[in-house]
Amino acid sequence: MTEALAEERMALVPWTDADLEVLERANSAEMTTFLGGPESPDELATRHAEYLSFAETGEGAVFRVEVDGQVAGYAGWWTEEHEGEPVCEIGCAVEPAWQGRGVATEALGRVIDLAVATTGRPVVGYSHVGNEASIALCRRVGFELRGRGVFPSDDGDVEVDIWVIEPEWRA
Repeated sequence: MTEALAEERMALVPWTDADLEVLERANSAEMTTFLGGPESPDELATRHAEYLSFAETGEGAVFRVEVDGQVAGYAGWWTEEHEGEPVCEIGCAVEPAWQGRGVATEALGRVIDLAVATTGRPVVGYSHVGNEASIALCRRVGFELRGRGVFPSDDGDVEVDIWVIEPEWRA
């Protein structure tokens, strides 16, 4: 656990139907700057339904991140394909009030460990090339930069760094 969290307890709470509110809170312009901006209510509802389905399908797991019982954001993993192989993609969103306190590092580290333990697959993360905080987070949790890619967006293509953690690195 990081020094900033030493006196606080962080918990990963399995995603429930009530957690749509967590997605809505993270759907601000500030929180989505590097993700193409806020999503529509329909897009959020679709993503929420997908997160809920992971518990049934085993294709991933998403968690509400709490610190001392207060919602700080969310983090999770889901099955995707990368370079023709199944991998676990990860994602994490920590609300501004909790940023800079080690919450994302702790949450993402735990999620990566769960993904590897559950699947034995590599874990892949993508960060916008201009998002210095996300790039630093990827380094802190042990990712290796493997290249660059492009994600399509409503505003045009978004250039991302591609980060990978091999399962044996977490053993």
